[in-house]
Amino acid sequence: MARIGNQRRDVAIGGAGFAGLALAIALRQGLGQAFAVTVVDPALGAAASKDPRASAIAAAARRLFEAIEVWDAVAADAQPILDMVVTDSKLDDAVRPTFLTFGGEVEEGEPFAHMVENRHLVDALVKKATELGVELRAGAVSGFEHADHAIDVALADGETISTRLLVGADGARSKIREQAGIATHGWNYDQSAIVTTVAHEREHNGRAEEHFLPAGPFAILPLVGKRSSIVWTENAREAERIIALPDDEFHAELEKRFGLQLGDIAVVGPRRAFPLGLFTARTFIAERLALVGDAAHIIHPIAGQGLNMGLRDVAALAEAIADAARLGLDIGETQVLERYQRWRRFDTMTMGVATDGLNRLFSNSSDVLRLMRDVGLGVVERIPALKRVFIREAAGFTGDVPKLLRGEAL
Repeated sequence: MARIGNQRRDVAIGGAGFAGLALAIALRQGLGQAFAVTVVDPALGAAASKDPRASAIAAAARRLFEAIEVWDAVAADAQPILDMVVTDSKLDDAVRPTFLTFGGEVEEGEPFAHMVENRHLVDALVKKATELGVELRAGAVSGFEHADHAIDVALADGETISTRLLVGADGARSKIREQAGIATHGWNYDQSAIVTTVAHEREHNGRAEEHFLPAGPFAILPLVGKRSSIVWTENAREAERIIALPDDEFHAELEKRFGLQLGDIAVVGPRRAFPLGLFTARTFIAERLALVGDAAHIIHPIAGQGLNMGLRDVAALAEAIADAARLGLDIGETQVLERYQRWRRFDTMTMGVATDGLNRLFSNSSDVLRLMRDVGLGVVERIPALKRVFIREAAGFTGDVPKLLRGEAL
């Protein structure tokens, strides 16, 4: 067992986003009060989350949140995606033909995804972690050193945690990954995603729309009420210009892409731009260390899978740790962590290649490529069995699915 002062700790997690908090809760529930978990993040000093973004929670990820008893706390604020429409056109085209539609159920009565505002979910995770006795420390991991059968984690406030396993869940610019000397491979896309929230005159009826435009996808994702989350891909310089526009000019650019199908629209959330790229850590593990979520991989949001991939990491790592602990093994040993990496590595690489290919196929103005992709979308539209495969993949139910993603307890 490891210690912090007079206390003993088994796992320390750097980062209190979805992945870090979900992992802490799952481990605490699965292994009981004797299993000590600490989560460290500067954001834990805030009274409540102020994250203005929203996320698509795939059906498998929703089952994970149900399994760790968090979903009920956000269900009223979760908008099921009941329908999905894909169009492909140029920006100034008068008509945007629909090439592909998806029904929203992966199983009868189970939508393949829900849209949830991040602040609601983070607050629910913090509350559940607190109820379970997970130690939440407002601060940052400033460094770590390996010790005998442990890893000593230095905090920014000068204290040190000694733990059997350190988990890096501290995002794309992970300091934990950097100090571990783990390189990343990938590239920037010279694209940015403009993210905001709009209110509209008409009901969206749970329909999500993805317009493929030459600059990149423009996604309209339904939220509770007459509101939608916008994820709008542009060339990086153009995104910077659009974000800086006065409100009326920004509205004009937005309306040009959004259309009038939902009536008048109004921006009701902050507008921000996030650079896009494809990056994967060379390894997801090191000595007594594991990476999850954005610390391990970043993909293009074209398929809405980034957050869900992080939760797949959580489910796989939690199961590997729980199984090892029940067998009396050292949870920080190499063979335990290698099981996690084998479970997640191939899926991560496959998804990265798929999203990269989709982005290159759709984010261009080539008439030849446009014809090819529209023919391909049309073929998928006419083959129900193939559409079901895509839905199950988007829902997270393909491959070797960990227990938590099946809705089962550890």
